[in-house]
Amino acid sequence: MFDSTISYRSMILFAISASLACGQATRTWVSGVGDDANPCSRTAPCKTFAGAISKTAASGEIDVLDPGGFGAVTITKSITIDGTPVIAGVLVSGTPGIVINAAATDTVVLRGLDIDGLTTGTKGVEVLQAQRVSIEDCQIYGFTPRGISIEPTSNPVDVSITNTRIKNSTSNGVVVSPTAGVAAHVALNNVTISGNTNFGLSITQGGVVVMRDSIMADNAVNTTFSAIRIDGTGGGTTSLDMDNVVVSGSPTGIIALNGGTVRLNNSGILNNGTGLSASSGGAILSFGNNRLAGNATNGSFTGSIGLQ
Repeated sequence: MFDSTISYRSMILFAISASLACGQATRTWVSGVGDDANPCSRTAPCKTFAGAISKTAASGEIDVLDPGGFGAVTITKSITIDGTPVIAGVLVSGTPGIVINAAATDTVVLRGLDIDGLTTGTKGVEVLQAQRVSIEDCQIYGFTPRGISIEPTSNPVDVSITNTRIKNSTSNGVVVSPTAGVAAHVALNNVTISGNTNFGLSITQGGVVVMRDSIMADNAVNTTFSAIRIDGTGGGTTSLDMDNVVVSGSPTGIIALNGGTVRLNNSGILNNGTGLSASSGGAILSFGNNRLAGNATNGSFTGSIGLQ
């Protein structure tokens, strides 16, 4: 006699088994000696981040087993890529290293990555869309035009950059350049931006940046650019708040233009050609506890803010 209950249960078990066999894992692995034909498990890791991401579930994590070069990747969903504690390399030539173009509700974490553009890679990390992006304990260098480029086109994005070095790009270090009317909020903590050919940090229309415990050193040395440029052209609130930041070794330390506003607390603008420059409604404001010294021309703050 046909047992419909047993048959129904069997069908459910078969469906679950098939789903597990074909489904994505919440944690996948890559190895310098892996193979993208593998399932990206701990014992059968993949070779590249691009190979692993298609086998990793949304909000999942890609972990690195051993040192290696894991290639460029485009991220279109919530995910964490964690290279610690080994050297997790992304080596590219003529292309971006990591592109983040996820949903406006997604969170992306990049941790412990060594991203090298070989002087021809276009952007080390390019942020086009996500709700939150966290870049932690990374090195990003050798790119043109930008080490990190934050340029949302339609939805606001929050970006946190922590314990990271952005250096030796043949144009700019970090660029925050949202489309007009789109907000980009960026926090930099314990970040070093150094040796970039043009601007170390450039902020335009709608970029709101907070920078703390950081160093801007030797940017734009062979050009006439500045370590920091903030330009409010295009509208929106465009601002930079600096707390315990040193800016040194550039033709101009900070330039504020067209309504862009910089506020400095306990920071040093030291040993530049020109320390401070503001024009066309740009403002550079001091809390009264900063150091402006050793520059060929110091320039001056446009105003002060009283400590509360």
